Amino acid sequence: MKYKDYYAIMGVARDASADEIKKAYRKLARKYHPDVSREAGAEEKFKEVSEAYETLKDPEKRAAYDQLGRHRPGEDFRPPPDWGARFGDAHFAFDDLDLADLFAGLTGAARRTRGGGAGMPGQDYEITAHITLEEAYRGTEVPVNLTVPEYDGQGRLHRERRSFTVRIPKGATDGTRMRLPGRGGRGYNGGRDGDLYLNIVLKPHALFRVSGHDLHLDLPLAPWEAVLGTAVQVPTPGGPVRLKVPPATRAGQRLRLAGRGLPRPGGGAGDLYANVQIVVPGAVSAREQALFQSLADISTFNPRVHFEQEPGR
Repeated sequence: MKYKDYYAIMGVARDASADEIKKAYRKLARKYHPDVSREAGAEEKFKEVSEAYETLKDPEKRAAYDQLGRHRPGEDFRPPPDWGARFGDAHFAFDDLDLADLFAGLTGAARRTRGGGAGMPGQDYEITAHITLEEAYRGTEVPVNLTVPEYDGQGRLHRERRSFTVRIPKGATDGTRMRLPGRGGRGYNGGRDGDLYLNIVLKPHALFRVSGHDLHLDLPLAPWEAVLGTAVQVPTPGGPVRLKVPPATRAGQRLRLAGRGLPRPGGGAGDLYANVQIVVPGAVSAREQALFQSLADISTFNPRVHFEQEPGR
């Protein structure tokens, strides 16, 4: 049997009080718990600390451990001949045991239990859900598949696969962070389960740009539509609507469609903004060219009049 210095593992003196041992355990458990630790070898260190605490927290087991004497860590040793009779009612074949088995056998406890001490909450996890704008508008369901570390009843770490469906309500938009209580890592020693956070990312859309719950849409207008005014059909997530374009509409002007954006979680909806772009024909017929020339001949409109002003005036 190889010796383990439980006091050194816990970082306490051999005459440490029960409170000092408990305090040391809590500190080390938080440091090395595999669900939260980023340190290399945290899983094995956590098991080692839990094994040491399982023995030292129990006065009878601690007394039995102290009777083993002091040895170098990893050194082969055997308990004194009368050790089993003094501290346990079982007959031990010491060659077939390690130190954890030896002390578990004193009370019939399971091999390598997960230890005592204060309960620790499970780890929180974050994942990203990519959804379309249409799914955000009406709400949707997304499948979630997770593989997370879990401990069984003997304290052994294994990977657990979870699959479930999450309902994303309408009104979720780009950057929304949904909290799913209890869907994270399992709590330890009675601690609460962790949470799962779902970060919503909207996929790019061919027409709409998203700003919170508002939407922006480029609205191309012909020059005569912008000058004379018109009514055009524009798309919205809820279906096409008619938009009135007032006369003398300028390029870059925003026309607002109230309540035609994405739904808000508390009710209502954002707005849809149509950003005006003046588009000229790429090719014109001879008749159209003549009409444009007639307009140019009689028009007094000068779009560059500000160039003619003297600087500072």
